[in-house]
Amino acid sequence: MPLSKSLQALLDLTLIILICGAVATTAPASTITTFEAPGSGTGVNQGTIGFGINSSLEITGAYFDSSTVAHGFVRASNGTITAFNASGAGRGINQGTAGISINTAGVVAGYYIDSRGVHHGLQRAVNGTITAFTATGSGTSINQGTTAASINDTGAITGYYIDAIGVHHGFVRAASGAITKFNAPGAGSAFGQGTLPYFINASGEIAGVYLDSRTVGHGFVRAANGTITTFNATGAGTGVDEGTAGAAINTSGAVTGYYADSGSVDHGIVRATSGTITAFNAAGAGRGAGQGTHGEVINDSGTVAGYYIDAGGVHHGLARSASGAITAFNAPAAGSGKGQGTTAHAINAAGDIAGHTRDLGNVYHGFLRTP
Repeated sequence: MPLSKSLQALLDLTLIILICGAVATTAPASTITTFEAPGSGTGVNQGTIGFGINSSLEITGAYFDSSTVAHGFVRASNGTITAFNASGAGRGINQGTAGISINTAGVVAGYYIDSRGVHHGLQRAVNGTITAFTATGSGTSINQGTTAASINDTGAITGYYIDAIGVHHGFVRAASGAITKFNAPGAGSAFGQGTLPYFINASGEIAGVYLDSRTVGHGFVRAANGTITTFNATGAGTGVDEGTAGAAINTSGAVTGYYADSGSVDHGIVRATSGTITAFNAAGAGRGAGQGTHGEVINDSGTVAGYYIDAGGVHHGLARSASGAITAFNAPAAGSGKGQGTTAHAINAAGDIAGHTRDLGNVYHGFLRTP
């Protein structure tokens, strides 16, 4: 189970059932456009990453400059990129600001890391005004604090905070600014354990993962009224950093994510509103530890975007239709070495996908894929 404890973790952020209907196909006619934010660095672990996309083809994300400091950005549908920085953001390596999610109105949720390495949530209005927020109980040491992961069209934001002993706790922040904290039943209370919400849909339902007292992952859905339902995929491992994770939820309540089996191989999942879980694997996915298939996001048509990691450790983007057909794709300049390649992070209602590619020099480039 991945733990998004820093900007760098989000870059790598960042999930045995008989597979039915998961047919791999060659990529149909589609367009992939790469882009760079002005000021992006060209060194290792520098460059541009797209994390969120809305129905207007606005993309938010982060770019890393030549000092590996992060800066948030919004890319308009015409390609114009506007950078933004929270006033309290640090200016050291792997510090700075990131946009993670953007709603239909163009409001962004994300976070910044200050000069002490502490995380703070943020909301950026369409006019550029940035409102920072911190959940009560957030720790104040490096890799602690508050991280916003997703915003819906009502302006509600979900994410998690890490307390003073390194435990994760979920929160939902209403458009009014009021923050409600929550923990999934069974969540562990030791360092690296706890509750990590990743996505909120238009109805206020939240999907995520909790790590129990053995640091095994379990998926969960939190209803708008606060009721939490947990789930586990058949075949999920029960060792440290194994188990099941919910990554995103659409308007109808269908969830995508992944599970890690007893060999720490990942398999994508779709959980229907009925609770039925269907696993899927890309044809080229590797079968070694840390390899396999990830479902990252799901739109209202049931199309999943994500990626798979092959036997050489290379990432490849994927789109899985509601019928189960999987289309693999690679963005231009994608590298072919371990940890390089193409990763999809976001999808909109029309099936447009945003993400990043990592090239042979380990530099990041944002991309937009239109179906």
